[in-house]
Amino acid sequence: MSGLNVDGPRGALRRGWSAEVGDYAIAGGWTLRGEALVVGDAAGGLYAFDGKSGAGAWARQGAHDGGVLAMAIHPDGTALATAGQDGRVLIWGVADGRIRHAIDVGSGWVENLAWSPDGQWLAASCSRQVRAYGADGAEVWRSPDHPSTVAAIAWSSAEELATACYGRVAFFDASTGRLRQKLEWQGSLVSMVLSPDGDIVACGSQDNSVHFWRRSTEEDSMMSGYPAKPSALAFDDTGTLLATGGGEAVTVWSFQGSGPEGTRPGVLELHVRTVTTLAFAHRGMRLASGARDGGVVVWSLRRDGQGDPIGGAPVADVVGALYWRPDGRALAALDAQGGATVWRVSNG
Repeated sequence: MSGLNVDGPRGALRRGWSAEVGDYAIAGGWTLRGEALVVGDAAGGLYAFDGKSGAGAWARQGAHDGGVLAMAIHPDGTALATAGQDGRVLIWGVADGRIRHAIDVGSGWVENLAWSPDGQWLAASCSRQVRAYGADGAEVWRSPDHPSTVAAIAWSSAEELATACYGRVAFFDASTGRLRQKLEWQGSLVSMVLSPDGDIVACGSQDNSVHFWRRSTEEDSMMSGYPAKPSALAFDDTGTLLATGGGEAVTVWSFQGSGPEGTRPGVLELHVRTVTTLAFAHRGMRLASGARDGGVVVWSLRRDGQGDPIGGAPVADVVGALYWRPDGRALAALDAQGGATVWRVSNG
């Protein structure tokens, strides 16, 4: 169902390997050095594949009743956390696929998970609450109820957690849960990404706009005119470029100089259906985009947000997530038919 009109990888994308899981491939991630790719699916299964060959390392069926909803790889690469519709968080050993800690969070779905950059804390959101746990699974604190279901969480640093919901973004102290800062806006926020230095907060909104704040000044701005909800957002590692979905095109805003206010964004057009996921490589200005057309495109960008496609490939169905291997030399895509596809990425 790809709209790229190619039957295999092109340009910077070279053939790697592919594998299948039991159902819609919901979430995944690479270990620290790319030794393994781990994938969770909508049937609640968890699968680990050798990063180079794609050979199955281990599989666990029915890890979460109702399905996996989120996954987070520990920064040291030896453990991972999964969350699901069963209200549980499980912490696993990557090497052996054994459960180290099981956490009963609540009766609702646990939709978001994130390790702090130093790996000391694990944050999870369930309905209107966010909770923080130690690496041993012990609860450290829980927030008061948010105004609505928590839509997204992200760590601004090892000392601070951000949450987004209807009407606000809030920042909590990592060790105590104390509210440090609140940025308010009357609208339903559906996605969130932070710049690497933690100063810029960008959120996609239900009203087809992207809203962002500069925390240092608490000034806010809005980019409107998207055809759909901008649920896919990504900053590059320098914090210069913000890539946004919200339609068939990828819109890239540049924060260099006095931007993005008063500037024209880069518009990257190749997909024929709505963009579903975006991911920057850890080094250099390479952006990967996936869409409902089953197409994956790699773009080379400039600091003004303009760019060109340098590679593309189709997968079997809607692209659910994209993950760059930490060294930037491979890219993994998960799709709605349970496919996990990995390409080698050339420097050319």
